[in-house]
Formats: sequence, structure tokens, C-alpha cells
Amino acid sequence: MQTAFVAALLIYMLSAAAYCAYLFLQRNPLQQAGNLLLVTGFTAHTLAIGWAFAATGHFPAGNLHETLSVTAWSIAGAYLLLGLKFHLKILGAYVAPLTVFILLAAFQFPRTPTQPENLLQGVWLTTHIVTIFLGYAAFILAAGTGVLYLLQERNIKAKTRGFFFKRLPSLDMLDTTGYACIVFGFTMLTIGLITGMVYAKAVWGRFWAWDPKEAWSAVVWIFYAVLLHERLAVGWRGRRTAIMAIAGVGVLLFAFLGVNFLLKGHHGQFTQW
Repeated sequence: MQTAFVAALLIYMLSAAAYCAYLFLQRNPLQQAGNLLLVTGFTAHTLAIGWAFAATGHFPAGNLHETLSVTAWSIAGAYLLLGLKFHLKILGAYVAPLTVFILLAAFQFPRTPTQPENLLQGVWLTTHIVTIFLGYAAFILAAGTGVLYLLQERNIKAKTRGFFFKRLPSLDMLDTTGYACIVFGFTMLTIGLITGMVYAKAVWGRFWAWDPKEAWSAVVWIFYAVLLHERLAVGWRGRRTAIMAIAGVGVLLFAFLGVNFLLKGHHGQFTQW
């Protein structure tokens, strides 16, 4: 299992190198190599997670090492999934290095798998964890797309032909891709919250307990619900949406990690060292 994780990390590193080379040289074979390596690394990572799942009897998200590993896996997976429709090649230069960084961080923490417990078992919980992670990953992609949007907008307004101008797609494509990331992330988060409530009812006898993690997950959901509403009802687009997508990562990070470290609740065990 550990060999598969290391192999995934090394392949992700090669993918990041290829994408960074593509960023500077703008050679399509480099982008294609980066994407192929990312797919290969994601496959190896999936096998490692599946192996851990089979060995322990629960989805491997029971400590900080596993949580960060699944975060990296989710970001790579969300990018590849959204890439089937939105071919924003340059975003790979953001995704691949970020995946490497998070996975390297995961290796800094103890790798001993948690012991199987009823709390960490069940289809409902597995669905809850996977969809929540994919939702958060999509929001992180939306933030990255927002940064690219602001860079390109600045180039256009300044009427310059700088480093990023010829390397980034049109503002419309960036805006559309960012919106798609938010829609996908919001859908996954909604499914994750629903399945989490069903699981909570089965385990604790109540759908909602106002656990700090639950409360802040609701805050994240409301934040992106407002963002989608304003886009559909008021017409928020472009710069405003990009800024909100970037700001949303701050709320997301606190809900994802900050709550577990700073506030007490039954989700804290998922980031124990």
C-alpha cells in the first residue's frame, strides 16, 4: 500500500514538472504528457486508497495523513472529471503542483491506519466523505480559475502582452469554467451534507447536532448557495465571481481544518496526528 502511495507521489511530481514546462514553453506535447501522468498518478493513488479501504474496512480518512492524502486525490480527480468537458489546459499547472504539495504534507504525519470502528464504516459515511472531499476540491479549482481570471483581466485592462496574456484563455472561458466548478462543488457538498445527516441519524439518533463541523459546513454551503443565487438572479459574473470564489477558500479551509484544530467535536478524530 505504501509503495503505491509513493509511486503516486512520484508520478504526480513528473506531472507537475511537465505542466510547469508547458506553462513556460507552451508546447502541447508537454501538456499532454502532464495530463497523462496526472491520470496515471491518480490511478495509482486510487489503487492505494482502495487497498487501504480493503485492509482496514473503512474509507481511509481517519487521521491527518489520510485526510490530506484524500484531499490531494480529490483535487486531482475533480480536475480530471471537469476536464472532460472544460479543456482548461493551463489549470493543470495549478492542480498538479498543489496535489504534490498536499501529498508531501501528508507524508509528514504518522501513517498508521486507524482501527476499524463502526463510526468509520458504512455506505452512507463513505458517500458522505467522498462527496464532501470532491465538493471542496471543486471549490479549490474554482478559486484557482478565479486567480487566472483576475490575471487575464489585469493584462487586458493594462493592454499589455505579458507572460500570462498569451498563455491564458479568454475571460469568458475562465468565467464559465469557474462557474462549472462551483456548480459541481455545490452539488457534491449538498449530497455530502444529506448523506451525512442520514448517517448521523442512524448512529446518533438525530439528523443534526450543531457539532462545530456541521455548523461550519452549513456556512460553506450557504456561502456558495448565495454565490450561485446572485449569479443566476442578479447576474454576478466575471471579476466579482472570481473574487468570491477565492474568498470562499478561506471559509472552506476553516471549515475543513480550522474547526477540527480549534473547536471540539466528533469530527476532530479525522485529523488526529
